[in-house]
Amino acid sequence: MVAVVQSVSSQESVVREIPIRVREAAIFLGVSAQTVYLWVERKQIPHLRVMGRNIRFLKSELEPFRAQFKQEVGNGKTSEA
Repeated sequence: MVAVVQSVSSQESVVREIPIRVREAAIFLGVSAQTVYLWVERKQIPHLRVMGRNIRFLKSELEPFRAQFKQEVGNGKTSEA
C-alpha cells in the first residue's frame, strides 16, 4: 500500500509542474528550437500536445533525455535517424 501512496504523490507533483514551451526546452537542452521540433516530429523526445498544435514539455521528463543526450555527445556518439 505504501507504493500506491508514493505513486499518487508522484503523479501530483507532475500535475503541479508547469509545462515549458519549445524555446525554453531548447535552452534547457542546449540545442536550437528547430532541433527540438525535429525530435518531436521523430517522436524522439517526450512532449505534450496542447490545443492540437501547441507543444509543451515537462522538465522532469526532459532531464533523463538531456542526461542521455549529453552522455552520447560526450562519448562522441550521436544518434542518426
